[in-house]
This record gives sequence, C-alpha cells and structure tokens, in this order.
Amino acid sequence: MTTTPTLNEPADPLDVRPTPLALLLLGRESDPRSERGVDCPGDLPAPSDPGLVERARAAKARLGEKVFILGHHYQRDEVIEFADVTGDSFKLARDAAARPEAEYIVFCGVHFMAESADILTSERQQVILPDLAAGCSMADMATAEQVAECWDVLTDAGVAGTTVPVSYMNSSADIKAFTGRHGGTICTSSNARRALEWAFAQGEKVLFLPDQHLGRNTAVLEMGLSLEDCVVYNPHKPGGGLTPEQLRAAKMILWRGHCSVHGRFTLDSVNEVRERVPGVNVLVHPECRHEVVEAADFVGSTEHIIKRLAEAPAGSKWAVGTELNLVRRLAKAHPDKEIVFLDRTVCFCSTMNRIDLPHLVWALESLADGKPVNRIQVDAETEHYAKLALEQMLALP
Repeated sequence: MTTTPTLNEPADPLDVRPTPLALLLLGRESDPRSERGVDCPGDLPAPSDPGLVERARAAKARLGEKVFILGHHYQRDEVIEFADVTGDSFKLARDAAARPEAEYIVFCGVHFMAESADILTSERQQVILPDLAAGCSMADMATAEQVAECWDVLTDAGVAGTTVPVSYMNSSADIKAFTGRHGGTICTSSNARRALEWAFAQGEKVLFLPDQHLGRNTAVLEMGLSLEDCVVYNPHKPGGGLTPEQLRAAKMILWRGHCSVHGRFTLDSVNEVRERVPGVNVLVHPECRHEVVEAADFVGSTEHIIKRLAEAPAGSKWAVGTELNLVRRLAKAHPDKEIVFLDRTVCFCSTMNRIDLPHLVWALESLADGKPVNRIQVDAETEHYAKLALEQMLALP
C-alpha cells in the first residue's frame, strides 16, 4: 500500500509507481520523447570472448582521431579502460564539444548524457550510445506530458507566473527544453545552490525536476529554507496530490523523482557502518535522502567525492554513498586509505551497467566498418530550447 508523504517526510524512494514508460529498465517499450529502451540490432560478441579487449583496441586504432570515447565515472572498469576521458555527465558533454575533429563521439553512459552531448556538439559529429537500453530511471520519472500537465496545475493555482523551473542535468532533452521554454536553468549536483539562488532572484518559487532529494537537500541544508517550504508534486495523482493553497505557500515544488542508486541508502546504513568501522567518515552524494545527508560527515558531487578522497590523509577511513563501480575504483586507487561502500547491499546502477565490453566492441567495429549504429539525435526545436537552458547554467555567476 502506498502512503502520501508529509511535508517533513520525503517519499520512500522505492514507493514510486512506474510511469507509462515502465521506466524502460528491462529494455522494453519506448517513447521517442524520453529515455530509449530498445534491443540493439546486430550481433554482439559473446561476453566470454577472450579476444574482446584486443578487438576493442584494434577497432579504436582503426578509427584513430575519428573517434572520441567518453566514460562516465559509474561505468565498469572494462569500459573505462578504453575511455579517452572520464567524468560526470556534463563534463563529458563539454569535453565532446571541445573535440570538433572527432567525427564520432562514443558515450559510455546513459541516454540523457548522450542527448546532452548531441546538443552541445556540431552537426557533423555523430553521438553513439553503445546500448540504447542504457536509460536512466530518474530521468524517466518525468515525461514531457507529465511536466506539461504540472505546469497547467501551477497555472490554475495562479503561481506559474512566479515559478522558475530548475532541472537537474539528469533529465531528458525534452525536460531540458521545457526548462528553456519557461526561462529556467539546468543544474548539476555541484552548482545546484548557484542555480537556485539565480532562480529565486528571478521569481518567488522553483519547480525542481526530476530529483526531489537534490532539490530538498540544497534548499534546506545549503540555503536555509525549511522542510515546510518544500512540497512534493506527484505526477501520478490529480493536481500532483497538492492543493492550490499548498502550491501558493511553497517555495520549492519538488518533483517526485529520485535516483534508484542513491535513494537506496538509509539512516540505518549510516548507523550500521559507524558501528562496523570505528572512526569512519561518511561521505555521500546529495541525491541521497535528506536524513542520510543530514547524518553524513561530508556531502558532495561525484567530482567532489573523488577529490576529497584523493586529498584525504593516509590511514583515514571512509564509507562512500554513491555508485559501487566508482567506490571500488576509488578503493583500488587509494590503498593507503580504508574505503568501503556505505551499505552492505550491492548498489550498481543497473542501466549504466548495460554498457559493457561486448556492446562497446560492437559499436566500435561497426564505426570502423563505416556503419554507425545507435546514433543519438535530438530534434532541432528541442535542441534549441534545451541549449537555452544549458547556456543559462553556463552563465550562472
């Protein structure tokens, strides 16, 4: 049975009904205006093929400077090995735009990231996603139709004119375009506060999409707003489950979405690791639940997490609340420190992990044979408005 969260109680991240897209987690169904989830055509090399590494190297060598491979921090090590650059989603999209000589941009990440790269790169460049089923459950929690209906609800309540949309980078091109059409901005986990400060200088309220936790944590813990200033808009309920009075009183209208990885961490996870590892520092991503972030010692974006661990003193102990591939890689990179996963439960990003070595080999060999596959293209109108929102983010003070 589902329950309605109060203003002071964030929704259980696992208590979200699937959108009509069914989150596309199993690679079935599709919506051309949201994260894709389809089967890849063609034959992939067998996962057990002992020659995969050599085949990837050979295909990349054949392509030379025509290809530029981007690897998100949450990718498997076997994929990161072939990345020309690694980073978070926006850094990688900008890296791609800075390589105009590369004809092909192979984005080892998820669909919304490849869309951002297509928006920021030139017309002559082709962005390739090795597996089209590598979507993002968070991005799928806000569809274009749902957000348009939400704006109608805000209009009927008389608050749309004073509301500025702020959308997290982890959103589809359609949601970024909605944000651009309505004078808003995009944010990352590292500049969310600056984005909100800018938005509140433009209007009285913010509609924050699609991650409720990043919006709440930034507003309450960094900007001094209260939990009572925040309401959660549930797209699966009439009027978002909110009254016009609640919408008028709120400062932050949070979309009821979350990251399926970071939303799994609980306060029990924090308490348990403190007992298990005496003297541990708890370091978490701001996409985690509010009570987890409150209980942590340090909070920051993926890049912040990487930097803090690199600068931490030898012998220090860390429990990290983010995706497991990255935590394992950091533990291996810093053997002089004790770095453990925040929770005992395995917490890979299931959609990010769809990009594996067989898919990468298939994509590279196809490109080397002159047969591009899985090209990601954002239509011109969506690209125009999405770029407006992205450019507004780049212009933030």
